[in-house]
Amino acid sequence: MSNKEQAQIATAKCETAAFTVDEVATYFRISRASVWRLLKSGALARARIGGRTVIRRLDADAFLARAAKVA
Repeated sequence: MSNKEQAQIATAKCETAAFTVDEVATYFRISRASVWRLLKSGALARARIGGRTVIRRLDADAFLARAAKVA
């Protein structure tokens, strides 16, 4: 198996359906406080599961797409 194939498999295993606030901060390369501001303003959608705040990957990617159009 080539290195490229191994990297693709590793990437596929790491993809998740939802992020925690910390994971979104890492994904966007911003602070946790900035993520919370986006959530509180409604710019970034969230869900509550078992008392935890999660952000669907779909919503995170949609936010990035909207932000890229503005920039």
